[in-house]
Amino acid sequence: MSPSRTTRSALIALGAVGAAGVAAATWGIGIERYLFTVRHATARTLPTGSRPLRILHISDAHMAPWQHRKQRWLASLSGLRPDLIVNTGDNLGHEHGLEGIRAAFAPFAGTPGVFVHGSNDVHAPSPRNPFRYFMGPSARVATAPKLDTAAMDAYFTDELGWTDLDNTAASLTVGGRRIDLFGVDDAHRHWDDLDALPAEIDALGARPSDVPVLGVTHAPYQRVLNAFTDLGADAILGGHTHGGQVCIPGFGAIVANCDIPLRQAKGLSTWTHAGRTVPLNVSAGCGHSIYAPVRFACRPEATLLTLLPRN
Repeated sequence: MSPSRTTRSALIALGAVGAAGVAAATWGIGIERYLFTVRHATARTLPTGSRPLRILHISDAHMAPWQHRKQRWLASLSGLRPDLIVNTGDNLGHEHGLEGIRAAFAPFAGTPGVFVHGSNDVHAPSPRNPFRYFMGPSARVATAPKLDTAAMDAYFTDELGWTDLDNTAASLTVGGRRIDLFGVDDAHRHWDDLDALPAEIDALGARPSDVPVLGVTHAPYQRVLNAFTDLGADAILGGHTHGGQVCIPGFGAIVANCDIPLRQAKGLSTWTHAGRTVPLNVSAGCGHSIYAPVRFACRPEATLLTLLPRN
């Protein structure tokens, strides 16, 4: 092959790679991050004879005030008429993000719900080198400004009627029946206090055998999943991973930003520890950092998880 033909072939190949990269970026930035999806899942984990429990699992909104499409979509989920809402954190993505959260969640007022914090409920996002995620879980930027977490919590508890599960436990009446729940603050920032949970659970009092138990965490680190399984959770819900956010089609997540196995970085799977196996739902979340406005092969989502009685 002549040098000129070799050069032309190389330029064609380079052009094809560049065109594919531009197409992928256009899709991920301009299209897929707006393809909001409800993922439906079921798990048989409730005591025999129980009525189904419909849980709307919302996570990682990373809300900025101008994100009106996301706000309208989240508000529309009230039409699913869930029995319970589980919010696994990272609601805020901007110092004025609570404006958007109010617009998004207003229709859920009066629906029983619980929430835990992610770090972006406390600190504002900051620019990051995306390649650092391949070196392990991200670290907090020391200069990141603090958000008005207290105002967000007051909105959730006082106006929506939701319950804060950060390092504590609670009993709710949902559809006329008791449900016990426990949760932890963001394990990614080591704000989780697993040692506090046994006493918090004991304080709920005697639990009849037909009462389901849910464990709630923002970041699904293995230490948390193991502890929740030991503490008797019938199902575990988490977020944080964004499902990888940028995935390889046919393979899935290439990073999870925690130590959960990549194959479990999103969706419904199971977690086994010390002889117990429980359903684990990890939400891919419905948002992204304002400094990384992209999703690829990983649509923004919420989950309608229906828990059914065991056979």
